[in-house]
Amino acid sequence: MRVAVRYSDTESSKKIRDMIYASCASSGFELDDVNPELAISVGGDGTLLKTFHTYADQLDSVRFVGLHTGHLGFYTDWLESELPEFLAALSNDSGESVSYPLLEVEIEYSDGQVVQHIALNESAIRRYEGTMTCEIFIKEEKFEFFKGDGLCISTPTGSTGLNKSLGGAVVHPRLDTIQMTEIASINNRVYRSLASPLLIAKDEWIVLKPVKAHAMTGVFLSLDHLNMPLNDVEKITYRVAKERVHFARYRHMHFWDRVENSFIGINDYPKRKLTKEEK
Repeated sequence: MRVAVRYSDTESSKKIRDMIYASCASSGFELDDVNPELAISVGGDGTLLKTFHTYADQLDSVRFVGLHTGHLGFYTDWLESELPEFLAALSNDSGESVSYPLLEVEIEYSDGQVVQHIALNESAIRRYEGTMTCEIFIKEEKFEFFKGDGLCISTPTGSTGLNKSLGGAVVHPRLDTIQMTEIASINNRVYRSLASPLLIAKDEWIVLKPVKAHAMTGVFLSLDHLNMPLNDVEKITYRVAKERVHFARYRHMHFWDRVENSFIGINDYPKRKLTKEEK
């Protein structure tokens, strides 16, 4: 098996990297940073996002797995303290994986150029100076006229990130959907939008069309941790991507356990036993 190791710039991550290299050598695995079959991320969720985008053009042939040395680690299955167990699972890799939906972002410019991107978490479009104005379509039908700071379109796995902080729903990754949430929308007698999170089916898509009469300078598009300015854009289309991300399945951690562990943490405290009546 061909293995790549991507890591954050910390001493603990570099130490773990060296131990993974040694384990790969003893297991007969080939280290390959260009065309890996397994990409190991050592760090936090930011490191995993960078690892994903490094191999975003190889999603049919690469699996991902994360080892957590960062602060949150929502995507990372293994803790630094579990390194021996991780190395044992790695040496017995049987090729199993679990897959999640991704977000496709298609940008059409005024000169006819079309560029496609893909995101694991979300894509946000926003204006930092003044408000952003655009028409929003679902498939070919105009849905609303939006004016505000911006919009966030997220995948189910990305629903726990920016989307959640905006009041969006946390969505199980078995659902093939994308979610749109508004960022500080203006709602009055002139401008009116749904002002509520919106989920669409996998056979639908969301189209944003800038209103030419309104200034669109200073608008930026983010793709996970990446950012780019938007100029002379005709429209942006968001849909559930044909590609899927595949995570190596050495052990299964239930999605809701991840959510509870990341945001609530009640399992850190002794649980009260249920009474007979409650059972």
